[in-house]
Amino acid sequence: MVGSKKEAYIGRMTSKGQTTVPKEVRDFLGLSEGAQMEWIMDDGKAIVRPRTLRAVDLAGFLGKPPNGRRASVEDMDEAIGEAIVERFERATRK
Repeated sequence: MVGSKKEAYIGRMTSKGQTTVPKEVRDFLGLSEGAQMEWIMDDGKAIVRPRTLRAVDLAGFLGKPPNGRRASVEDMDEAIGEAIVERFERATRK
């Protein structure tokens, strides 16, 4: 099984610095086109791993609230509930 022990795979770098991730590595890590990879330089070695988003990575993603007011979790839950009801009503109207 791939990944059950240390295994080495070879990739190539293009003149533009792009690298090919070997199929065995893509399959093992579940990578698909557009996946982001993180390169970590450590004591003369490069560690490459898939970049997965954490909730903290999204902090501030949408910028400041347009009205300057922050919403509580309860406010967000209520707004989501209202949106679900509205969407359901639109979908069932004939």
